[in-house]
Amino acid sequence: MLAVTSVFQIWARKSPQSFGAGQRYLIFHILSGLLLLGGMGLHYHETGSLEIRQLELAGLAAWLIFFAIGIKCAFPGLHTWLVEGYPAGTSTGTVFLCCFTTKVAVCTLARTFAGTELLIWIGSAMAMFPIFYAVIENDLRRVLGYSMINQIGFMVVGIGIGTDLSINGAVAHAFNDVLFKGLLFMSMGAVLMRTGRINGSDLGGLYKTMPWSAGFCIVGASSISAFPLFCGFVSKSLIMSAAAHEGYTMVWFMLLFAAAGVFHHAGIKIPFFAFYHHDSSAPDLRLPLTGIQGREAPLNMLCAMGLGATLCIFIGCFPRFLYDLLPRDVVYDPYTVSHVIAQLQLLCFSALAFAALQMLKLYPPELRSTNLDTDWFFRKGMGAVERFLAWSLNGINAFVKAVVVGLAIPSIQSFLTHLPSRTLAYLQTPQWGILSGRNLKLRDKRRDLCNEAKRGFFPAGLGALAAVVILGLLFFAR
Repeated sequence: MLAVTSVFQIWARKSPQSFGAGQRYLIFHILSGLLLLGGMGLHYHETGSLEIRQLELAGLAAWLIFFAIGIKCAFPGLHTWLVEGYPAGTSTGTVFLCCFTTKVAVCTLARTFAGTELLIWIGSAMAMFPIFYAVIENDLRRVLGYSMINQIGFMVVGIGIGTDLSINGAVAHAFNDVLFKGLLFMSMGAVLMRTGRINGSDLGGLYKTMPWSAGFCIVGASSISAFPLFCGFVSKSLIMSAAAHEGYTMVWFMLLFAAAGVFHHAGIKIPFFAFYHHDSSAPDLRLPLTGIQGREAPLNMLCAMGLGATLCIFIGCFPRFLYDLLPRDVVYDPYTVSHVIAQLQLLCFSALAFAALQMLKLYPPELRSTNLDTDWFFRKGMGAVERFLAWSLNGINAFVKAVVVGLAIPSIQSFLTHLPSRTLAYLQTPQWGILSGRNLKLRDKRRDLCNEAKRGFFPAGLGALAAVVILGLLFFAR
């Protein structure tokens, strides 16, 4: 039901791109639903219960449920529906998608596979690999799609660690992600609605005409980057602290790298390329967008962004408000001196790296192109499978058609057509032989009988003889 209802948020944009993206989105999620249904059926067959509880990755049922949830969580290799579907949606529909679809999967994963160590490494990979795609991506809403996978990776790591601190961190970060990711999608939706453009190469200088949207976008960027006094700081730190406390040093370094990367592609790139950077209204701009100004977002969108921004700051300043809502008791203070200083150092050096790359012109430029993701393998692979099936199955079909339609059916038809005359000729042959005694006349008589039979004429005597034979056979057969 979630798949069928959410896909209309993509199709509502009514463009060829959104129609194709919606179809692929639906394929992935229907596959997820079928895997979940199969896993539930096997689980019920094995246990006699449909209760949602903690599962272990042992047996086919658990693995089917695991992969079903993994598709909705956008596990690596199964994530392309997110970065393709979300940016293809409407300006407001994408906000609903980012708030519900993946968060349902995270909640379900926490209730079923908490403490599964495999999730730690899957989540670490999810937190890292989207950074490289997001840095070179031109479509800013696709950048946010990759950023969402990055943030879900933190949540999956927390669920995989499975302690009270990490589970609380995963749930808290999922809640905060609704706020700051929804805020970022709303700000980009406002830009798309007012300018009709969303590529970083086509935007810039909008802070002059859309100052409120730019300000709200900066709040969302600060929150997702985990700046102190913003909501991302008080939830992401729970997960990283849990990884450090449980001795996952390598995982902690991977998450640290991912935290620096998200500041690059979401904390800086989104507001910088959308509202600042080159001025799209400058007369000497070497882009075909001279005069793009835009207007401030309408009041209802500003109110929604304002509410989201307020909650981002409020939860960041008063984390106990969120901690009291979490499923397990939290004894944690994010605002220790060492933690605040370490996070500020990470953000400052990340910003310094971005500035240095920009000044040295080493930062990947905004290219008007489409980045190939792992869906390239699906499309090429399925194309090869389609061609193989077309060659093999159509070949078999042509062979069967030639044999059955071309040979077998005409032979059977000819046999059945000549069966009555040949049967009568066979029965009449002894009588003809006695009367004539010459083979030539027998051949002529058979030919004449066949020709008469084709026109529907049978000699009365032969018809009577056939009737007697048939009745005799039926008499003895009874």
